[in-house]
Amino acid sequence: MTTPETGPAPRGTGPQAPAGSPVSGRSRRGEPRTYDFRRPTKLSREHVRVLQIAQEAFARQATTILTTFLRAGARLELAGIEQFSYDDYVQTLPNPVFISTFTLEPLAGKGLLAYPLDIAMAIVDHLLGGSGAAAQPNRPMTAMETTITTHLLDRLLDEFATAFGTVTELQPALAGFEYNPQLAQAAAGSDTVMVATFSMAVGSREGEATLVLPFSSFAQALNNAASPQLSESALRKRKKAAEALAARLNLVPVDVSVRFAPLTVSSADLLSLAVGDILLLRHPPDSPLEVTTNDVTFAYAIASNHRRRLAATVVPTPHAAVKDSA
Repeated sequence: MTTPETGPAPRGTGPQAPAGSPVSGRSRRGEPRTYDFRRPTKLSREHVRVLQIAQEAFARQATTILTTFLRAGARLELAGIEQFSYDDYVQTLPNPVFISTFTLEPLAGKGLLAYPLDIAMAIVDHLLGGSGAAAQPNRPMTAMETTITTHLLDRLLDEFATAFGTVTELQPALAGFEYNPQLAQAAAGSDTVMVATFSMAVGSREGEATLVLPFSSFAQALNNAASPQLSESALRKRKKAAEALAARLNLVPVDVSVRFAPLTVSSADLLSLAVGDILLLRHPPDSPLEVTTNDVTFAYAIASNHRRRLAATVVPTPHAAVKDSA
């Protein structure tokens, strides 16, 4: 079955979507595309608009970082945002390709940034003072090349966190590198991921970069929910903080009063009170007194004494007593 394009038309070509992919950014506006009812679209127009603002902000800052670090012409420009299953996305990547995975604390899951291996090697060449124009090796990076690249990627992740600050708070950190897409285990194969496609240029080299984020981790944040899906470590931190707060609150002194039921009188009666006047409390003689704090009744009590001191014995609420007797 076909259905009209629901997302905004991309400004460039993204990864080639496999047959049956639920969202394909390669379709032009109004052009019918295949819709797989087994994988309903989760990325709405509103989601795309929010992501587009964040991803474009990231692209602008990344362009500045790349130009400054490499001292050469560089460009990163958003081309489109699409929805894939993770397996379908992996099939769009060439082998080898430069892939860096990163955590998304305090959110669960991992993100993934992928771009051509020759551009990754050219970036190392530029960082070491080269021109980047020579033929680049088609192999995994050495330990030294990885260290050099890590410094740049850490800066890019800082800009990524800043750009997504309007969506949710993030503290991304590099998790590892991979060159074979089949070995980059950033998500389960059936998980829905959001793929932002960028046109990337470093010097005379051009290619396509993709930034992948797990939909399940960002779904609540995109829907302006109270709290996004959190990782186990973030949940532990929040639980520990709540327990510490509760423990401190238990030590806070609170003023408690035992009183008759409040009485309402007019201002005229209040101003005319004189010594010897009697106010009818209208408190039933068989009803317990109210135990209150900050004018909130939280228990009931009857007058008593304890070691020659006036005291109050907490008793069941009148409503509970009536219910039990019934």
